[in-house]
Amino acid sequence: MPGGATGARAAGARAALAPAAAGAGGSGERAAPAAPAARGGTGKRRRGEADAGGAPAGGAAQKKPRGVCPHNRERSHCKECGGSAFCQHQRKRSTCKECGGASICQHQRIRSRCKECGGASICPHQRERSTCKECGGSGLCQHQRIRSQCKECGGASLCPHQRRRSTCKECGGASICPHQRRRSQCKECGGTGLCPHQRERSRCKECGGTSICQHQRQRSRCKECGGASICPHQRRRSTCKECGGAGICPHQRRRSRCKECGGASICQHQRIRSTCKECGGTSICQHQRKRSQCKECGGASICQHQRQRSTCKECGEEADKSMPAGLEELEEAGA
Repeated sequence: MPGGATGARAAGARAALAPAAAGAGGSGERAAPAAPAARGGTGKRRRGEADAGGAPAGGAAQKKPRGVCPHNRERSHCKECGGSAFCQHQRKRSTCKECGGASICQHQRIRSRCKECGGASICPHQRERSTCKECGGSGLCQHQRIRSQCKECGGASLCPHQRRRSTCKECGGASICPHQRRRSQCKECGGTGLCPHQRERSRCKECGGTSICQHQRQRSRCKECGGASICPHQRRRSTCKECGGAGICPHQRRRSRCKECGGASICQHQRIRSTCKECGGTSICQHQRKRSQCKECGGASICQHQRQRSTCKECGEEADKSMPAGLEELEEAGA
């Protein structure tokens, strides 16, 4: 009968399990209950899953992403944490000239910004692509200025005194040396921006500075080259009153030389600092004269006749002789 066969199989199974149960009982050990199977049958608990007490695994505190320092910067790029990306000169290792950084080209410039090397950041107009107006650079704001340096946009590079933070003396800018000058242009500090002639390298004619054009003038201020600093009135844009130049104060004077505005070029003696003898102005030569008007120093305002060029009659006559024929008639007709 089917029922008898089923009963016989059940009895055989009980008989097979009896010795195992007897062995466990004889050793005095109780068989451990089987652990409940976890999801998926692996028996492992997932990260963050609550344990028996109800607390999430691994604690409740959220850890910061790996590689982020306590100052919320990438650890390798944090100076305070001694990041590995900074060299012994406290500069980025890849752009440090003294360390021979990998991003420095043979012309001692950042390779991506070097025109001679065809840097990737240089646009077809031979400017940095991000700040090129014709290319619509991403670094320009709606006022057509560099966004980080735009006062109206509240640029991130501006300090509370409305100056560039890195070059602000009151804020202790990183580019200001112990002599209260720009570190790169300080002779006593051996500024990296100075050439062997103790001039700003980019503006030195003898060194072939990159800012010097074919007419031996500063490229940005050269009218023939269409310099970027020249306005439609053929004046320097920053000092043009009609253009509302940034260098013009509310009193319609040059802001830096305005006493009422406390111009930066005005010294404690209420004179232009560069021409103040008591302050040791840079335009005063060793003979205590204006350098440009000193004959012994070969001042630029002294002509070949050893007179001031602007008041020399002989130089004026030579200029008249060199005037193209017919030009005087045109001037008289225009008058």
